[in-house]
Amino acid sequence: MRLSGRGVHGDRASRVTLAPGAPHSGIVFSVGGDELRADWRAVDATQLRTRLALGKASVSTVEHLLAAFSGLCVDNALVLVEGDEIPAMDGSAQAFVAAVDEVGIVDLPAPRAVLEVVRPVRVSRGAGWAELAPAVSGLSLDVEIAFEGPIGRQRRSLTLTPESFRADIARARSFGFLRDAERLWREGLALGASLENTVVMDGETVLNPQGLRFADECVRHKMLDVVGDLALAGAPLIGAFRSFRGGHELNMALLKAAAQSGALAWRDAGIATETPAPRPSP
Repeated sequence: MRLSGRGVHGDRASRVTLAPGAPHSGIVFSVGGDELRADWRAVDATQLRTRLALGKASVSTVEHLLAAFSGLCVDNALVLVEGDEIPAMDGSAQAFVAAVDEVGIVDLPAPRAVLEVVRPVRVSRGAGWAELAPAVSGLSLDVEIAFEGPIGRQRRSLTLTPESFRADIARARSFGFLRDAERLWREGLALGASLENTVVMDGETVLNPQGLRFADECVRHKMLDVVGDLALAGAPLIGAFRSFRGGHELNMALLKAAAQSGALAWRDAGIATETPAPRPSP
């Protein structure tokens, strides 16, 4: 399955092809012949997006595609990237969900390996913080944000399943503020942002003609980013995540602290791993 578009930050054309992955290969991005595994240790940038890099190869804004894989329980996939950024699509994960749905998912003949949170870990940056704690099963999320203007303070919690991901998270779009546009452009960011792929706020006004998809779309999108970033743990997580005024930088700092402090332990879930189905030959 192929998806094409432009990057929201670089504003360059890009295309990705989703292909099956081998058991326990995880999510792998193939960029110009180099392979970058979806792993927190490969992250080299977290300002407004998550970027993976290895040598001269890099791929930016991987979080929405990774969220779709994680939310749908796709553990193994090969992503062939033409360009240096994942296409923005509409600013959410729904196009990636539709792509996985179109090809389907198949079980692999191998048990599913998971990472279980075995002790609490917490990181903070200024007023923001993020934490992971043990849980009996699954991954639960509790995300709270606080912004000026029409967003204000929003909080949402759920247990991540394919059903809750589809219904509550996948369609939530990226958002930003018109007042920040020129500064971000000078920094080489948001060059491809538009009303087609971003919810844009100007003071108390939402500029998108169609308005919001949810009254609390912004916190839902932050939760989408969390799901994508946590997919960089290296395997599905079993635990409870909570954050306040978080973001990509805090999410990556949390994964690093959890891994280096021994807060994560490998477990065999005893069920098959999954991968996108191969497309039939024409």
